[in-house]
Amino acid sequence: MLAYVIRRVFQSIFVLLMVGLVAFSMFRFVGDPVENLLGQERTQADIERVRDQLGLNDPFPVQYVKFLGNALQGNLGVSYRQGRPVSEIIAERAPATLELAGVSALFAVVFGVGLGVFTAIRRDGFVANFIMTTSLIGVSLPTFLIGILLIYVFAVELGWLPSFGRGETVKIGGWSTGFLTESGLKAIILPAITLGLYQMTLIMRLVRSEMLEVLRTDYIKFARARGLSTRAINFGHALKNTLVPVITVTGLQIGSIIAFAIITETVFQWPGVGLLFINAIQFVDIPVMAAYLMLISVMFVLINLIVDLLYFVIDPRLSADASSRGH
Repeated sequence: MLAYVIRRVFQSIFVLLMVGLVAFSMFRFVGDPVENLLGQERTQADIERVRDQLGLNDPFPVQYVKFLGNALQGNLGVSYRQGRPVSEIIAERAPATLELAGVSALFAVVFGVGLGVFTAIRRDGFVANFIMTTSLIGVSLPTFLIGILLIYVFAVELGWLPSFGRGETVKIGGWSTGFLTESGLKAIILPAITLGLYQMTLIMRLVRSEMLEVLRTDYIKFARARGLSTRAINFGHALKNTLVPVITVTGLQIGSIIAFAIITETVFQWPGVGLLFINAIQFVDIPVMAAYLMLISVMFVLINLIVDLLYFVIDPRLSADASSRGH
């Protein structure tokens, strides 16, 4: 077990280094930030001075190593556009994105598992078939189109929910939350559904497929023969044995929710780090772009690492294989 954890940690570190290298390489082709920092009256001397101050005249490997060294110390650089520390800017925007991702993940997992179990148990019923048919909408339509449709129906036509923004927020220490205000709760509904709908349908279909597969196995038939109740069979045996693949996919989808929040935040003008990244691209704000991609990479790698460890703990066959290789 310890050797497995150490190996996965080293693999995660290697992935982060490669992602950072690729991201930093791409930024060399998005434009020159000096063009946006200096006005029309700039001289060549001004350009060279600013490039020297920002370290843009250093060789690429030197810039990358400096970025990694500073990042390990919590220093993500200074925004070219705002002239403020990037860590401070991200700390201001992170609560909005994390709250949106958390509500979306909760929506996807609760409704995905619940509807997946229901459609597996009632697989021949009209309601289950209707749910499976309508779930194709969440799989086939792109996220931005779902968001626009929800805005049109619930904000424009019905006027029930706001179409953009985060609503009123409350500061609790260094954290700003919209959960404590009515406008904040209303504002998060549409973007959370938009962001979590695809993941919800994917989890639902996976749970249904795995549940149906488990319900056909011999030990389920034996449990029925022993006289166990349908509830005990479905939830105590069948659902429990569908968790391994479900946990794996669910963990990856939660990472996707955080990464793909950039589209939802743009559609709903949600003031999170995704919208910050879009604005940074427009102004060639390289420190913000690099910090955002590294932050998303760290979250993805951590989630994958946790999922791998959970997979190792839940599935006893992996533990047995590891023990046999050790011997």
